[in-house]
Amino acid sequence: MENASKALIIAGAILLAILIISLGILIYNQASGVVNDNAMSEVELNNFNQKFTQYEGGAVRGTTVRAIYQAVLSNNITQDSTDRQIEVDGPSTMDETDVQLPDDLNENIRTGASYTVSCEMGTDGGEAGLVQVIHITEN
Repeated sequence: MENASKALIIAGAILLAILIISLGILIYNQASGVVNDNAMSEVELNNFNQKFTQYEGGAVRGTTVRAIYQAVLSNNITQDSTDRQIEVDGPSTMDETDVQLPDDLNENIRTGASYTVSCEMGTDGGEAGLVQVIHITEN
C-alpha cells in the first residue's frame, strides 16, 4: 500500500511538471508572436502595394493621377509607421509628411494629358518590399 501511494505522488509530480513546462512554452510562443507582428505577412504586403501598383503604366490619364495623390494622402494620414508612408515624385511633389494635397496639384496635373506612373519599392529594414516612392512623369 505504501508503494502505491508513493507511485501516485510521483505520477502527480510528473503531471504537474508537464503542465508547468507546457504553460512556459505557451507563454514563450505568444511573446515571440508579438515580437514578429511588426513585420508584414506576404498577403498584407501585397494588399498594401496593390493600392498603388494598380495605377502603374505608361498611359495613365490626369484624372487617375489625381486619384493617386488622393490615395497617397489617405495612406499617409492613416499610417502610424513611417515605413508605410509614401512619397510622390511628379508634377506636384508630395512627401510622406504631407497632410494635405499640394497646392499646385490642379495646375500641374492636366486631366487630358497622359502620364507614366511607376512605383519604387523599399529595399531594407521595415521598408523592404513596400512601395516607398511613386514616380509620375508626363508623356
